[in-house]
Amino acid sequence: MHIAVTGTRGIPGIPGGVETHCAELYPRIVEQGMKVTIVRRKCYVSPENKATTYKGVNLIDVYAPRRKSFEAIVHTFLAVVKAKCLHADVVHIHTIGPSLMAPLARLLRMKVVCTHHGSDYNRDKWGRMAKWALHAGEWCMARFAHHIIVINAQGAATLSSLYGRTHDVTLIYNGVNRPADSHGPAVHLQQWGLEPQGYVLAVARFVPEKRLHLLVEAFTRCNHGNIKLVLAGDADHNDSYSARLKAMARRAGVVLTGFVTGQPLDELWAGARLFVLPSAHEGLPISLLEAMSWSRDVLVSDIAANRLPELSDDDLFAVDSVDALAQALSRKLAAPTPTRHYDLTAYDWDRVAAATAQVYRHLS
Repeated sequence: MHIAVTGTRGIPGIPGGVETHCAELYPRIVEQGMKVTIVRRKCYVSPENKATTYKGVNLIDVYAPRRKSFEAIVHTFLAVVKAKCLHADVVHIHTIGPSLMAPLARLLRMKVVCTHHGSDYNRDKWGRMAKWALHAGEWCMARFAHHIIVINAQGAATLSSLYGRTHDVTLIYNGVNRPADSHGPAVHLQQWGLEPQGYVLAVARFVPEKRLHLLVEAFTRCNHGNIKLVLAGDADHNDSYSARLKAMARRAGVVLTGFVTGQPLDELWAGARLFVLPSAHEGLPISLLEAMSWSRDVLVSDIAANRLPELSDDDLFAVDSVDALAQALSRKLAAPTPTRHYDLTAYDWDRVAAATAQVYRHLS
């Protein structure tokens, strides 16, 4: 069986939750005996990640305009056509916006699987027309996908309540890898002027719904002593928000690392005293799962996607409240750094891959 994948910017080394999801999932799908081709957005291909394969997954690069309003839909149209030319058996479309092309894939007589990663029209960055298009993409997903995967219970509830779609909907969580037992010297921490257990860490793209500006403001208000704040990430598209956030962070003495992966990111996870995710909108945040896999203490906004059963009320604060976040930061940082042990059985990537492969086999 040949699976063609679109709706993602691509892999490897391209930041984003969906991108991390695909980088972990599809090599495991190949191990299940299936052929996988990811159609990448050419504007994200660099000399560092230019390749034709990744861990057994075929990579094909197709044009996409580097404009957030048109990038996904133009690329997905071209990717679906490319999938037909490749004689793919299944087209797997990730996220609701690209799912606008589900009817085209059906018209081209391919089986269609869509993954609902969250109701993206709730993200602050989109204007009125973009939100309309995202709603339309969600409708197309509900109407035309042969099978839908949701990564949280909220996705299934949305499909049921808004569109009456209850059949062939499967809940499959995001996954997370457990870190290796041994790590080398923290050379990157030293370069950033950081000490283990001496900083609060946020790992996110610089977009409004992540509410990183509220984190910077709350951190300046809280009692943090000599603890530093680190923002690991950047913007996909440089805009006024990311520029304001960076300027605000620099004035507050925040450490900005840019996008980091591999050993530098591992060092940040291993040395963090506390991980914070202040988002107003999430699907099932992989960064939170990663923090839990490193046994970090966590503090997250009280939204449905963050209310994992492995967390407690002490790990939550009222979304969009700078005062609540500042108070929670002060409380967490005043206490001894706890050793957290989370049960991550439900978020095992091998289980995720096996469940996804079963969805594909059901369509054959």
